[in-house]
Amino acid sequence: MLINKQIGEWFDHFHKHPEISWKEVETTKKIAEILTEMNVKHHTFDDVTGVVAEIGEGDRIIAVRADIDALWQEVDGVFRANHSCGHDANISMVIGALAYLKEQELGGRIRFIFQPAEEKGNGAISMIERGAVDGVSHLFGVHLRPKEEIPFGKVSPAIHHGAAIFLEAKVSGEDAHGARPQQGRNALDPIFAIASFIKTIHFSPYEAYSAKLTKIQAGGESLNIIPGNAVFAIDVRAQSNSVLKALRERIDTGIQTIADLHNVKIEVNWSDYTPAAEVSEEASALARDGILEAVGEEGYAPAIITSGSDDFHFYTIHRPEIKAAMIGVGADLGPGLHHPNMTFNHDALDVGARVLATTLAKASCLD
Repeated sequence: MLINKQIGEWFDHFHKHPEISWKEVETTKKIAEILTEMNVKHHTFDDVTGVVAEIGEGDRIIAVRADIDALWQEVDGVFRANHSCGHDANISMVIGALAYLKEQELGGRIRFIFQPAEEKGNGAISMIERGAVDGVSHLFGVHLRPKEEIPFGKVSPAIHHGAAIFLEAKVSGEDAHGARPQQGRNALDPIFAIASFIKTIHFSPYEAYSAKLTKIQAGGESLNIIPGNAVFAIDVRAQSNSVLKALRERIDTGIQTIADLHNVKIEVNWSDYTPAAEVSEEASALARDGILEAVGEEGYAPAIITSGSDDFHFYTIHRPEIKAAMIGVGADLGPGLHHPNMTFNHDALDVGARVLATTLAKASCLD
């Protein structure tokens, strides 16, 4: 069977069988089954999902990572696992690259990391802890891009993701009758104050950053009770890790000040931190050469800057000696990533696989 047709069949399978973060059991089994059929050595793990495979020989190790989890979201009125971020495409492109490379003469070893739980922001760390990038000099990733960034037929050598972190907080005050607000400690007033406060945080206009409330839950069915307890969440993003750190510190200070002002207790929990991209110029240049060879000058697009985030960048935060870049594949993707009805041009799968294969082969032959 032609490789491009096989890539499409792999995608169809993974798209029809999505599994959420840390529960990618059948996805892991299917990837291992495909690798076994291809006679590629690989291993799984006893305590987490995911697969690591390797081809080639020698001391040099080049790696590529595919994320394998789906989102949990409402689709046509029903909550279910759904591959609206395109990880089913990423799996298929990476296996496709392996298929293209399998019979080639390589300059070293190429490792294929099929990583769980990207959507949770900690799947990359689980692979790092289990040795998936031990000895790796260059690491590449791949991801479909929305059509507003690049169209089908274009491929970018690097995606400069931003950093992100989420705050979840609980306000503890005291209920009061709607006619006697002085007898309680309103949990909603400090949340409204926090909403206003975060809009007053300013950094250099040359820095991209944002902070916005994404959840408020308070009160019950009785409309004459002023709630004393509430929970809320804030989505915090920045294009650089340093600005995200400063933004988080400002928010922490402001929330504590507002809590004191309103005489309530606010318990804060920060979670799901994802670092900004630390893109290697060398890895990006290798990807550029791979794009030019695979699809020509007309298929080349400049590096992409996006406020979205990806846990791929934990690999370089924890192993700064690794030279990394994530390749962006134009696919006329719409309405957008994470939209429950996301679609794209499936011909992009073979384009991505061929670019990846060419890039990995070039990287394996470095002096």
